[in-house]
Amino acid sequence: MFSYRHAFHAGNHADVLKHFVQVQLHKYMNQKDTAYTYVDTHAGAGVYALDSVQALKSGESEGGIARLWERDDLPPALAEYVDLVRALNPSGKLRYYPGSPWVAEQSMRIEDRLRLFELHPADVKLLDQNVRKLEAHKAEQGERARGRRIIVDRADGFQSLKALLPPPSRRALVLCDPPYEVKLDYKHVYDAFNEALGRFPSGMYAIWYPVLQRMESRQFADRLKRLPAKEWLHVTLTVATPGPDGTGMHSSGMFVLNPPYTLEATLRETMPYLVNVLGVDSGASFRIETGTQQTGALAGRVGLQGAGAPAARAGAQGAAAPAGRPGGPGAGGRPGAQGAGPRIPAGNARRASPLSGKGSLRLPGQPYESPARAQDEDKPSGSQMDPVKREARRKFYGTQSGAAGSGNASGNARGSRDASASSGPGRSPARPAGGAGGSRGPANAGSQGGQATGPRKSFKRSGPGRG
Repeated sequence: MFSYRHAFHAGNHADVLKHFVQVQLHKYMNQKDTAYTYVDTHAGAGVYALDSVQALKSGESEGGIARLWERDDLPPALAEYVDLVRALNPSGKLRYYPGSPWVAEQSMRIEDRLRLFELHPADVKLLDQNVRKLEAHKAEQGERARGRRIIVDRADGFQSLKALLPPPSRRALVLCDPPYEVKLDYKHVYDAFNEALGRFPSGMYAIWYPVLQRMESRQFADRLKRLPAKEWLHVTLTVATPGPDGTGMHSSGMFVLNPPYTLEATLRETMPYLVNVLGVDSGASFRIETGTQQTGALAGRVGLQGAGAPAARAGAQGAAAPAGRPGGPGAGGRPGAQGAGPRIPAGNARRASPLSGKGSLRLPGQPYESPARAQDEDKPSGSQMDPVKREARRKFYGTQSGAAGSGNASGNARGSRDASASSGPGRSPARPAGGAGGSRGPANAGSQGGQATGPRKSFKRSGPGRG
């Protein structure tokens, strides 16, 4: 699980999208005076050298931050992110790229708190060294250091998140960007934020993920839409058409739970520029979706009209319509929603429903009707049943057969069936109620159904057979 090193991928197109959105989230959180807590579940090393062996081997930064470094026509929101990277490179040459902890520290106020988690033994050591150097540099410049307001822990961010929510100030921003080396990372992210929303529903949660050919990645965003968040925003950036072999990362996404109301407009202004600058071929595009929690099995299987289900086309300027709240107008896939009509049981439940008056489940006072007869009533009036079958069913249920005769109408269905069965050819006469070979009733019970006058005796068979 420690094979992933972000030094190979620092500054690529996925980092540009992730850190650009992160800057906007911090900018929104800083608008209120109350301090907030920033939690990074997979912090990494904090700062990466783009001239290192790992970075030069992959060269991924050339398709990301390097294409924005010399641009003078950046949109205002994107310029804030690039200026932050320039602050880490005062010489003007692009040598270092900041990770999410460094972006957070530079974007937050002095009273805000940072909790940084990393499991990789080498990266957590570098992260701790970089934080100490940053604090020492501030002390040399006469600036106020954070001290205990920034803490680095070598721990599992998924598990550690539980103890931090809700924070004392009731304001928090959580960033989660695991490496997704194993397929279980997708499940761990979903489970962690499902529990986090239960502990702290009003927190802001940002999830980065790669858009890959594997099934878990393609279904990941749809699963996140089911999390119990008030609102969500989903943005993806694709820089090239995926190859036929499905290898490589050509697209990535950011999924924000409880996003700022200003983020969508900022993305619509900036994403076309990123597609134009970072795009490699005609397959470069972006996608923006907004909505609320999707509930119901149908909402997870197919895209519903309304309810935030129709996704915006890749690269289009329009986004999906906001989803209706669960149970309200526009809530897709939920039985009983407005416009869906009354709830109708499906399959066998329809015949067994107490509301239908058919089947074995019936209200007190309702006569018994067999499922077979209930099915006949549901048939169109034009369909005709076979007369032989109709006559047999009428005899079975003890109903009158019209002009054919009323002799059998006085007996019940079971009695008429037993009588006809006992008198038919090839049938042995019915055994008496008591005696040998009879039922296990009282030994002195009369053949005419008289009541027992003595204690019940045990019945014992003799011989190996049934006799």
